[in-house]
Amino acid sequence: MTDQAFAQADPEWLKLIGEARDWLAGPLGQLLLEEERRLLEEELARFFGGYLVSYGPGAEGPPKAGQIQHNVRLGAPMPGVQIVCEEQSWPLGEHAADVVLLQHGLDFSLSPHGLLREAARSVRPGGHLLILGIHPWSAWGVRRLFAQDGLAKARCIAPSRVGDWLSLLGFALEKRRFGCYRPPLASLAWQMRLRRMESWGDAWQLPGAGFYLLVARKLVVGLRPLRQSRREPMGKLLPMPVAKVSRRDLDN
Repeated sequence: MTDQAFAQADPEWLKLIGEARDWLAGPLGQLLLEEERRLLEEELARFFGGYLVSYGPGAEGPPKAGQIQHNVRLGAPMPGVQIVCEEQSWPLGEHAADVVLLQHGLDFSLSPHGLLREAARSVRPGGHLLILGIHPWSAWGVRRLFAQDGLAKARCIAPSRVGDWLSLLGFALEKRRFGCYRPPLASLAWQMRLRRMESWGDAWQLPGAGFYLLVARKLVVGLRPLRQSRREPMGKLLPMPVAKVSRRDLDN
């Protein structure tokens, strides 16, 4: 089954996901994912429902969501993925999930618009879509321009732009959070020394963080108002002829 999925998948997409997974498994990727996991668990703790669907290139398991019954991960045919599919061909029915998570899915995508439309289609009305992306206006986004690893392939789409896309797809942005304020230094010693920057950044929610988290709710489609029937004119009023009566006729 896996071999068949590999044979049918887009090789360019598989290569992109593989390079992204390798980078996320390294020290810098792990630092980013560690800070993301903390924010994700805080947000997911307030959601409930039947299904959480997550998509992204990372090798880690799906985040904890205690009040959601089923936690499913889909994506490229790689270890840890439960449902194999391409980014624009999710085998899910419309409105199938209570919560959908795109964790760096837009960063490492051949068609971010197509992926976002597919994810939006899968969220039920009133459900939520969570998006994690690398902030382009940060030290992490700048490093992408000079990187020689998988980070160089990241799109780093601005959160304001993603918010505009969500609005067009019928979502209301409820929350915007930022995390990972430490610069992308490969040295573990320097990462530990600068760890205090995370608490400072969380307190002020400064926009220069390494990643952003968008929480959007799918608007419920209300009842369509009935169109008032157009009142067609019944016809024109025409003056009726009046017979002339002479005084002689009145006297008789």
